[in-house]
Amino acid sequence: MTDPGPAAPIAPIVLDRALVVGLGVMGRAVVRALVKRGSAVTATDDGLGAAGPRLAAELGATWVEPPADWAALIASFDAVIPSPGIPERHPLFAAARQTGVPIRSELDLAAAWDHRPIATITGTNGKTTVTTLVTEMLLASGVAAVPAGNVDVPLVEAIDDPATEVFVVEASSFRLTFATRHQPVVGTWLNFAPDHLDVHLDLAGYEAAKARVWANHERGGLAIANADDPVVMRWAPPGERTQTFGLDHAADWHVADGWLRGPGGLDVLPTDELTRALPHDRSNALAAAATALAAGASLDGIRTALRAFRSLPHRVELVGEAGGVRWYDDSKATAPHATMAALAGFDSAVLIAGGRNKGLDLTELGGLAPHLRAVVAIGEAAADVEAAFAGRTPTVTASTMEEAVALAAGLAQPGDDVVLSPACASFDWYPGYAVRGDHFQQLVRTRLEAVA
Repeated sequence: MTDPGPAAPIAPIVLDRALVVGLGVMGRAVVRALVKRGSAVTATDDGLGAAGPRLAAELGATWVEPPADWAALIASFDAVIPSPGIPERHPLFAAARQTGVPIRSELDLAAAWDHRPIATITGTNGKTTVTTLVTEMLLASGVAAVPAGNVDVPLVEAIDDPATEVFVVEASSFRLTFATRHQPVVGTWLNFAPDHLDVHLDLAGYEAAKARVWANHERGGLAIANADDPVVMRWAPPGERTQTFGLDHAADWHVADGWLRGPGGLDVLPTDELTRALPHDRSNALAAAATALAAGASLDGIRTALRAFRSLPHRVELVGEAGGVRWYDDSKATAPHATMAALAGFDSAVLIAGGRNKGLDLTELGGLAPHLRAVVAIGEAAADVEAAFAGRTPTVTASTMEEAVALAAGLAQPGDDVVLSPACASFDWYPGYAVRGDHFQQLVRTRLEAVA
């Protein structure tokens, strides 16, 4: 297990000259925030080409072409701020180590500029759902809360609103990797499974990045840990300022006698009052309730939000039903762990899986065989999906989503569920998981209307 390292001492961040690498949503927000605070900012991006100089100028930054010699470029800067998702094999990281120029996280910048409470949620799966739930629980409790981080608004932009009382930060491993001073009042780690090996050097690095959610735990704050996940529990800080959640009654936040319950037997909500209560729904509800309560929500606000919450798009989203067969869009499941969690809640499903593999082992999908009637394999990883179910579940291959939907319809029997839960990224056929899910939903609705 790789140690995330000690928390850095809190000291002012002085960035007279900053280099921002990558001008995606976060990169642009960081440039604007730095320029607003008087920094001279230089920007570069490997993928912008001729559009780079214009965009940098619009943001108030100086443009520089991606260099052949990164060490020579970054040596004159006070810090480098890379965009999330830049692979750790990128030469800028080796150059930073060589020159001693620090890599700064967006979370570090926000910590230097704003000291309002933060609730941070990380994990391989479920981050957006739990972030949304926690925000809604706080709002229902009369606390002015906003989501930030991996969502549409980066934290360095969210802190510009003086009305916000609590920031609910969805933190990917990319955002946490270089964070040394991020200090949430509550840090929640939902789960861990192999993912993002196309970005991190290895699985140990990915794990250590997630663990940075608790890097400053000794300075205060509550840690919320998944008692059902052994990796998470290996990192869980000892002591009273850590609480656990899990489906087993041994966790501080658990399910018992049909209730979501908190520490000391706190009755939160009957599970049959949730709009959907698959195993991962109950786990997410427990994690959100624990996080929100620590961030200032009331029990009434937590209950109100849980009763009203509907599944987010492309996350085991019911599309429709006909002939006794229900169709679900779980396109957001871009890794095997997400597909495993989703399909565990089904008794007899036709699974549509495949796409562009992110360097992950798909063989574990074979463990879903007891839950499946058949599998339709799609995309670049179709052969790997077939191999995962060889000898265990009937599997066919589709060359388009249209064909996949038609094949699944032919395989499903009354009482079955058809679930698009790809366990892979979408970038072989689509520009993103949402576009993939939207196309699937369109095809399903057209089919259901035809048989209505």
